Amino acid sequence: MNHLEPFHAVSTFIFDVDGVLTNNQVLVMEDGQLLRHMSIRDGYALKRAVRQGYRVCVITGGESEGVRKRLNKLGVTDVYMGRQEKTEAFESYVRKFEIDYEEILYMGDDLPDYPPLRKVGLPACPADAVPEVMTIAKYISPYNGGAGCARDVIEKVLRLHGKWQEK
Repeated sequence: MNHLEPFHAVSTFIFDVDGVLTNNQVLVMEDGQLLRHMSIRDGYALKRAVRQGYRVCVITGGESEGVRKRLNKLGVTDVYMGRQEKTEAFESYVRKFEIDYEEILYMGDDLPDYPPLRKVGLPACPADAVPEVMTIAKYISPYNGGAGCARDVIEKVLRLHGKWQEK
């Protein structure tokens, strides 16, 4: 089987934040606020996917309004925050848009992502995901969380569908 074959069916991207869209580290401020690093290239790819008509969703255990604002600015409006247990939000999103599991690429890096990863057509993870997630991933990006792993999977899908290049 061609290694890109699983990417052909993808119409929907679902991402975790911490460890996928960020580098899995937080800077703790004196007031308790947590600051995260996000890749500009991942952001460009998210924006491009939305503009090309793909469904993009984020499900995270975090509750950062800064993260929500950043994602909304990129066009990602389906953002589920404060979800330590992600199955309910995942199932709600799938029902809302009547999505076939086989069309979903879900990228997660840690144990809370495990249940939805087991259900989707293309479970994916960054290079620095925990071993339990790596064992069920059909695709392991060569990039770490917050360092281009989201761009990697989005670009693959959009290139396969002829939607990456500007016309």
